[in-house]
Amino acid sequence: MPELPEVEVTRRGFADAIAGARIRAVLLGKPLRWPLGVEPSVLVDQRVLRVRRRGKYLLVDLSAGLLLIHLGMSGSLRFAPVLPAPDAHDHFELQTDRGVLRLHDPRRFGAVVWVQDEEAPLARKLLGHLGVEPLSDAFDIATFQMGLKASRQAIKQVLLAGHLVVGVGNIYASEALFRARIRPTAMAARLGPERVRRLHAAIREVLGEAVALGGSTLRDFSGVQGQAGHFQLSARVYGRADQPCGVCGAAIRMLRQGQRSTFFCPHCQRA
Repeated sequence: MPELPEVEVTRRGFADAIAGARIRAVLLGKPLRWPLGVEPSVLVDQRVLRVRRRGKYLLVDLSAGLLLIHLGMSGSLRFAPVLPAPDAHDHFELQTDRGVLRLHDPRRFGAVVWVQDEEAPLARKLLGHLGVEPLSDAFDIATFQMGLKASRQAIKQVLLAGHLVVGVGNIYASEALFRARIRPTAMAARLGPERVRRLHAAIREVLGEAVALGGSTLRDFSGVQGQAGHFQLSARVYGRADQPCGVCGAAIRMLRQGQRSTFFCPHCQRA
């Protein structure tokens, strides 16, 4: 599933190019997870003002309303002056005077939804529960520690839930915990100030590196121009079960937490 780095890479790939564009046509393919919420003709002649991101959602501000785009499990966006004819897995297309924005989603778990603004009931349902953005100044250590102290879950589960800090997906949670030298099964409430400080720094470091490397491409993800991400090539624990740790040489282990694979070094992450 595309996580925060992949969605941010996608946003950066077309946000400047589409800003100010006038919508000429909207084409819909097979139904996605939720309906568009408005007749496609309502979007015609509107202008694209800007493209933002909130967690794993792209927010496309229009002259009248807002498009919320989620890439689901296997979705990706393309933006180009001209694109080939759509295929069976292309489910949404925004044709503008500056290019074509198209959602390709083989599994159809993605969504494109129009809402009037961020206070609309559906927007609040989708965005209102999201935690703080980890790459923003709002992600401060004191608030992070307070949130962890109130939790009764293992730290890996807290990171994945997204209620405290948003967008730290499975790959990046494993990698951040390794860099912070914290075992993924450690109870969040028991992390002292020093471990919280290390984890806070590791989250920002890992996500920043992932964005710089174009995200992670494990199966389907690619950027707006079709380019693959490369962060997975530099992962220190994720996907490396039974391989030696690059720090201590111990075999990387894998365990299941909430039906997700967690990778860690039993020596470097003792507590």
